[in-house]
Amino acid sequence: MSPSVCIRIGLAGVAMVVLALAGIAAAQTLVKAKLATASPLDLPDYLVPITDPDTGATIVRITTPGPLGAGLACQRAYCTHRYSSAQAWNADQTLLLIANGCNGLCFLDGKTYAPLFRRQREDECEWHPRDPERMICVIGRKISLWTPRTNAEEIMLTAEGYRGLQFGPGKGNPSRDGRRIAVRGTRADGAVVAFAFDLANRQKFPDIEVGKLPGRDGVCEISPLGGYIRCSRWVDGKDEAFIFTVAGDLVQSWTEHHRPSHGDMTVDADGREVYVGISKADPDIYQVIKRRLDDGMVTALAPRGEASHASTRAIDRPGWVILSYGGDPSEIAQLPKFAPFAREVIALRIDGSGEFRRIAHTRNVSHNYWSETHASPSPDGSQIIWSSNWGVPGGPVFDFVTRLDHLDQTSALSR
Repeated sequence: MSPSVCIRIGLAGVAMVVLALAGIAAAQTLVKAKLATASPLDLPDYLVPITDPDTGATIVRITTPGPLGAGLACQRAYCTHRYSSAQAWNADQTLLLIANGCNGLCFLDGKTYAPLFRRQREDECEWHPRDPERMICVIGRKISLWTPRTNAEEIMLTAEGYRGLQFGPGKGNPSRDGRRIAVRGTRADGAVVAFAFDLANRQKFPDIEVGKLPGRDGVCEISPLGGYIRCSRWVDGKDEAFIFTVAGDLVQSWTEHHRPSHGDMTVDADGREVYVGISKADPDIYQVIKRRLDDGMVTALAPRGEASHASTRAIDRPGWVILSYGGDPSEIAQLPKFAPFAREVIALRIDGSGEFRRIAHTRNVSHNYWSETHASPSPDGSQIIWSSNWGVPGGPVFDFVTRLDHLDQTSALSR
């Protein structure tokens, strides 16, 4: 039997057992890591599980162009989950949402990936992180809780005196307990504002007049513990970020370009809320970093490289980030100071130790936005969804799931 490794959760009191990968006898660290070449592998057939020749994990291709069944159908160009920082699975992983390139919001069985049903909505909707039956939706003046299986909806707020409310837009997530969200919209006097809303108490927090910040509108999102709102702004070609309390007090201004961005928020082992992503400014340009929301302190996590997106959607398994790497392996092989990953998905510990696990070689070549990998884990970290054109630029972009929960854990490393 192949040895396996189990990633330990970083927060005290959280049970150990996370991402087990066959074929790895001991923890790997970035300082000793070398570029790994993907073994030859034909495109897996739709819904036919195969064994990853490099990790021993199971890979399943879960989308394919054309009809899937149960009224679901994928377009040819791409058919994928929404985004790296969007939770693809519901809280108990019984449902999986395919939102891009499908004929509506397409719901699959969360473990077999068989097509189940589809719905049509114009709202921005994200899974409730604790209630597996419901999604949190925002549109116009309305915030609601929606049950996809039955199509039932409960309106939580009708915001009189506002219009154009958006959940993010595009990158909104609720707080880790599902109580709070942040929305952005326009007040009746024309001011662009953001505010937090507590769904449990139906409480609206004060307006933050983000339109008075320099630049043009970006994304506003609530922090994992629900105490901060992070708003990005485009200022003279730079993507800057501003951190507010939910009461509207400004606590941080990150005026460097994308330092970081293309990432996600989580709580680290110290109990501090952090944003983990890719920096595009000195002194850590193109490195993976985490940055604390309360004081802006930066910790470098991985050296300069081709990391494109970061996800901490394994909300029940904090302490790790799932990274999508692009790039050309032949080029990365000539850059010994770069992170030794190309066309690969890895799990990286966010404590600065450099400990990581290889998840999958994506065999994905750069073509356009829709062909980006956008890897995202399930809430418990046992499954990772990622996208690939399987080496064909302009070819169909499929979604794949790497399953980690079936592997033997009897020899798991725990520390």
